[in-house]
Amino acid sequence: MKMFSVSHKTAFVVDHCPYMAESSRQQVECDVLTKSRGQGMIPLAPVSKSLWTCAVECSMEYCRILYDVYPLKKLINYIVSDSEFHILNSWRQEDQSTHELMSALAAVGPPNPQEDPECCSVLHGLVAAVESLCKITEYQHEARTTLMDTADRVANRGRIICLTNAKSDTHVRMLEDCVQETILEQNKMAAGSDRLMPIQQCELVLVHIFPQGEDTLVSDRPKKEVSSLLTSEVHSVRAGRHLATKLNILVQQHFDLASTTITNIPMKEEQHANTSANYDVELLHHRDAHLEFFKSGDLHMAGSTSRDSGLKETVTLKWCTPRTNSVELHYCTGAYRISPTDVNSRPSSCLTNFLLNGRSVLLEQPRKSGSKVISHMLSSHGGEIFLHVLNSTRSTLEDPPSISEGCGGRVTDYRITDFGEFMRENRLTPVPESPDAEASGKPPAERAKAQLERYTRYWPMIISQTTIFNMQAVVPLANLIVKESLSEEDLLTCQKTVYNLVDMERKNDPLPISTVGSRGKGPKRDEQYRIMWNELETLVKTHVAGSERHQRVLDCIIACRSKPPEEEERKKRGRKREDKEDKAEKNINKDSEDKSWQESERLKGAVERGKEEQGESEVIKDSPDSPEPLNKKPRLEEIQLPEKAKGPVSLLTMWTNRITVANSRKHQEFAGRISSVNNKAELYQHLKDENGMDLHENGKATR
Repeated sequence: MKMFSVSHKTAFVVDHCPYMAESSRQQVECDVLTKSRGQGMIPLAPVSKSLWTCAVECSMEYCRILYDVYPLKKLINYIVSDSEFHILNSWRQEDQSTHELMSALAAVGPPNPQEDPECCSVLHGLVAAVESLCKITEYQHEARTTLMDTADRVANRGRIICLTNAKSDTHVRMLEDCVQETILEQNKMAAGSDRLMPIQQCELVLVHIFPQGEDTLVSDRPKKEVSSLLTSEVHSVRAGRHLATKLNILVQQHFDLASTTITNIPMKEEQHANTSANYDVELLHHRDAHLEFFKSGDLHMAGSTSRDSGLKETVTLKWCTPRTNSVELHYCTGAYRISPTDVNSRPSSCLTNFLLNGRSVLLEQPRKSGSKVISHMLSSHGGEIFLHVLNSTRSTLEDPPSISEGCGGRVTDYRITDFGEFMRENRLTPVPESPDAEASGKPPAERAKAQLERYTRYWPMIISQTTIFNMQAVVPLANLIVKESLSEEDLLTCQKTVYNLVDMERKNDPLPISTVGSRGKGPKRDEQYRIMWNELETLVKTHVAGSERHQRVLDCIIACRSKPPEEEERKKRGRKREDKEDKAEKNINKDSEDKSWQESERLKGAVERGKEEQGESEVIKDSPDSPEPLNKKPRLEEIQLPEKAKGPVSLLTMWTNRITVANSRKHQEFAGRISSVNNKAELYQHLKDENGMDLHENGKATR
């Protein structure tokens, strides 16, 4: 059956009414001779394009990209609407070129601001677009001629893109209703004609253009189904570069295109012939050129970036040096035509001219580490440039990869042995047809599907993602719980398995917990058993609706997980006792820290006083005149930090305690400093007479 998609026919309707002559308010500088202009010359004022000019330029870019990538079988019918409609070309292949369209648009000219706006309407162009979609193209006629007996199976679908300046959302709904009524009328006419085909599906894309700096009167609306024949979407876009970006995105969506940016292209500068700079060129092509990226999951390695609020994506490929000649053969899996996004830029022009001269360029995926991977090649054939997809993955001619290699080589711990056992348990066997078997219950095929569904309700594929399926003790329960109904013996076996797990937890036996991706030795033993019980409960819950005995297995698991009341009370009392001990120990540690802090402050004051007396900064060191260190060691509780301190210990406290302990071992503390009050010590305490009078005038001194 020969089918034609919606993208086979595209009717462009551009509004040519007087309000399209309004300025877009996007300034274009015309005075480029700023440096060479002499004195006294008045600079040229900037100009702005009209809404009509913006619509024509952006629609021509849409057509250019389409003709570059799809030179055949993707047709455009360009219609201009004012007081009447003007069809600028036909569905014939020889009329499909930007040169023909630009010549016809030059004959139409810009909108006339003096024309009566009441006589002009975009409705004339929309009606003409629907009538044009009913006409048979050359390719549709060829398909109908080839399939004479099935001519009705040749589909007739199309798309209408309308560029206009709508007045409101009500005006937009009126345009949609007009298109819907016209489709119904034209389908009635086409049903009785051999030269027309009824429209089976039509997509209406309304693009509301408004000047920059103004608020839009029309709201955006995603695609919705107006009827079984018509779907509509509305885009409200500012004129200028915003409109160009929007139509660039639409052409990618409508024709399944993708973007590739070629980076690090070396180009010689015009001003400095001996120097070169790197440039980037964005190319559009069919999406299948990135198919290998999507299959292998390496699209992020190719530098996928997002622009324009996530609506547009581009894959970055790096220019690879040295370049190659087209004589060399490469194993290519596909070749796709390309179209530069900015065809008039100097980097795009240099790249296309370079390729058209018979040279080829290899492109590689940018990688942070490892060897480079050359995935694409740019080369020209017959005056057209193609993006070739090189075979950068495993060839289809080689042996198929082992399952242990995993998807993309990242996952290697699949449960291969368990999967083989799973296939043996669910092997299909032929069953003779008998009315008794069908009358007794479900057909064999339905029973097989039901069993497969039960076995796969919870079945982890990777070893590191499961615990219970790695334990031999859980095998009896895992094999019985998937059954449709459990016998009393099966129930006892499952309960016995649960009790064995409880006994393992009581003995604190290790579990096969995977430590992949975790730091250290993995979770603690209590956490391991919590993970195991959670997974076992999840497995049983998926089958709890099977029978009453399944529910009893789940109740047994829940009962065994919960602790008895006596044990809970005992654990609570133990926790209270530990809290009291920790609190008392914390107070003792706090007193010890206070003493250490006071001792440190006294040492600090002594050091500062020594610096003031000597007038220079020194580090206190041991000297020959220093007294011998004390044989008596300080008490352990005053030196060591508490092992179970509540809350973190600051770095300052740790350092202060260390300095204090070190200094206390080196010197015997000065007796006067020990008995001093506020760093003041009384000297010559025994030089007093019996009446308490001082023998010297200066009987006291301060330090």
